[in-house]
Amino acid sequence: MKVLIVDDDEHILRLYKEELEEEGYEIVIAKTGAQALEVFQRENPDLVTLDILIPDMDGITLLRKMKEMRPRVPIIMSTAYDYRDDFAVWASEAYIVKSADLTELKGKIKELLSK
Repeated sequence: MKVLIVDDDEHILRLYKEELEEEGYEIVIAKTGAQALEVFQRENPDLVTLDILIPDMDGITLLRKMKEMRPRVPIIMSTAYDYRDDFAVWASEAYIVKSADLTELKGKIKELLSK
């Protein structure tokens, strides 16, 4: 299973990549909205983790564009800020507040990919 991680934070990218590769996932990464769309189309990931605050395009706009292209791909919004009251994030399958403990994220990925 291939997971696209979209985040502009180098530490988060490294942490998510290492931890998820240990779980057996193939990881592709993007640091900007434009790069994320290009990787999303080229790599055809099975799931996306998407930061809300990224350079050149906000994550909500990116979420909408990805859902227009491939509505069935599960997308997990992953952010350091609480956006749960923003109805736009409800288009995603899950919402995770970033943490060094990836237990919740790993569980959600496993759950979404098993559907």
